[in-house]
Amino acid sequence: MKPARLEKQLGLWDVYAIATGATLSSGFFLLPGLAAAGAGPAMPLSYLLAGLILLPGLFSMVELATAMPRAGGIYYFLDRSMGPLVGAIGGFGTWIAIILKCAFALIGVGAYLKLFLPGLQMGPIAAGFAIFFGGVNYFGAKKSGSFQLLLLIGLLILLTWFCGVGVLQVEVGNFSSFFEVGGAGIVSTAGLVIVSYMGLTKVASVAEEVKNPERNLPLGMFLAFGSIITIYIVGTSVMVGVVGVETLSQGGGVLTPVATVAEALVGPWGAAIMTVAAILAFSSVANAGILAASRYPLAMGRDKLLPVLFSHVGGRGTPTVGIAVTVAMILLSVTLFDPTGIAKLASAFQMVLFALACLAVIVMRESRIESYDPGFRSPLYPAVQILGILGPFWMIVTMGILPTLFTGGLIVFGAMWYTYYARDKIDREGAIFHVFERLGRQRYGGLDRELREIMKERGPREADPIDRLLTHARLLDLEGPVAFEDLANQASDLLALDVPVTASQLCEAFLLGTRTGATPVSHGVALPHMRSELLDRSHLLLARVTKGVRFVSEPGRVERAPAETIRAVFFLVSPEADPGQHLRILAQVARRVDQDSFMPEWLGAESDEQLKEALFRNERIFVMVLGKDQPGSALIGFQLREVSLPDGTLIAMIRRSDELVIPRGDTALLDGDRITVIGRPEGISTLRDRYGGTA
Repeated sequence: MKPARLEKQLGLWDVYAIATGATLSSGFFLLPGLAAAGAGPAMPLSYLLAGLILLPGLFSMVELATAMPRAGGIYYFLDRSMGPLVGAIGGFGTWIAIILKCAFALIGVGAYLKLFLPGLQMGPIAAGFAIFFGGVNYFGAKKSGSFQLLLLIGLLILLTWFCGVGVLQVEVGNFSSFFEVGGAGIVSTAGLVIVSYMGLTKVASVAEEVKNPERNLPLGMFLAFGSIITIYIVGTSVMVGVVGVETLSQGGGVLTPVATVAEALVGPWGAAIMTVAAILAFSSVANAGILAASRYPLAMGRDKLLPVLFSHVGGRGTPTVGIAVTVAMILLSVTLFDPTGIAKLASAFQMVLFALACLAVIVMRESRIESYDPGFRSPLYPAVQILGILGPFWMIVTMGILPTLFTGGLIVFGAMWYTYYARDKIDREGAIFHVFERLGRQRYGGLDRELREIMKERGPREADPIDRLLTHARLLDLEGPVAFEDLANQASDLLALDVPVTASQLCEAFLLGTRTGATPVSHGVALPHMRSELLDRSHLLLARVTKGVRFVSEPGRVERAPAETIRAVFFLVSPEADPGQHLRILAQVARRVDQDSFMPEWLGAESDEQLKEALFRNERIFVMVLGKDQPGSALIGFQLREVSLPDGTLIAMIRRSDELVIPRGDTALLDGDRITVIGRPEGISTLRDRYGGTA
């Protein structure tokens, strides 16, 4: 069966390569000549200002991507925060903008090739490159990401050479009139070169395919930002310092500035080397652009903003229809149009999207949806977001009337498409309805459910106390059948021994949550839960009722027939101050009980430790029986303090015949011991590789 979800194939360096490779192209290889004509020797300052203006938007995009790692990037964020109308505008606008930039990058390949092969026809060459990169993307995000990394390594080597050789030949006198153009020239040039940073957030559109997105997305994107802004400032300083502003700005700005400077540094072969670098850069942009752009129709197809055909994921785990249509539109652009001017206009719309990303963060946070749980939170909220909204619109005004009109046209198109095609097909609203609810209006519960599902897929964070909860969890093992109210009373009595909340308060909260539908029920498991400001950490109680639990809607009323027999009930209590952690623990439990293997293992458990093992067996627990003919035989006779375990793991329980031995440093391991190790998934995986499967 073909996968319904995109595969998680991209690691940290894939994220870095996509973000960096999608950015280092026109900003370095085409625009410096034009920028020198506008800002003079202060051109590097314009590049720095452009990066700082977009930094709030970058913070916001990273926060949204770690909270909602789904294909579609800014479209998905705008749709879920402000509703499908704004999502449609953002989706179409970003898709078109990235397509035009891909076409622009492929034409850029021709611009540099023409230095040495003036007889080439640019259209067919660009079309051939587009088809090639479409094929690379069809075979999987991992292959595309690996290819992207190879392109980037080659590019960074050549850029390091360019900057290193150039710094040694900089003439300080070329910066003598640094502020001659004044502040207006520096600011307007920043508006021109702001396109140089737009590729940074393309990786957000493939967030669904990133492994460990809470770590890899922020780290990869910020590493990319640091690399890019350093290369731009150093590289443009070298250009000005080596050949001077007059040479760079000839004819309104040379279109091959890097080749011009490289030829001045080391002669014609230097120009040839940097032409190779330019081709690598533009190829990297085109490859990353197709990878990112094809995820927008996929996400919009899933949400019924486009025909369902666009939601198709092929056997290789890639959006085949999205890739095909994206490549076709690039071919149309490079064949029929000159995309250079249009790509600059598309940059104005992308600045609007940066501003909308900042607004989306404000909406999500003010909605107070507890399941909005980003792994990275933008600093200095909301001041950073307010600056991120005002800055891009200010820059658009400095760019003139045409970018404003183009942006308005894309907004109108997206709004009309939603109104006349998609509105009747969609029953969904954004987080802004949760803001309305705080003002006494309506809310949209579907978003909360969707965010909880994302939390379940994402798994717990490293700091979440899953291991401690498992080790210290209390247990109830009843044959039953038993009424839920009686079970809740017994569970509350046991939990009250560990928490500063009375048994009656605990029981009342569990019963209230169940009666109001707040208790998740799935696959024969119920998860009653509550939070209290009196608690400083979470506590868990596991209850097995072999013959099932009876649920009653209210005392004195007829019994409600459950859709399935409930044989496992997990009572969770957590601090009021950390709702995100509370929901992540619930999501981790739900993730396990949804697996087909859970209930047979739960009902077949013969001891308390086996009940706990059944809950977290797959990821966070490893069980091994020591025997002379077993892989762990070498451990027999050693004390626990002498046993080397992977970081983040510990021996939690030892079963010796019918006795449960409390693990201590001087506890010696004996033949026949059944040891239970808990810890981080990567450590447990190491133990499985070392000692084999669980017993």
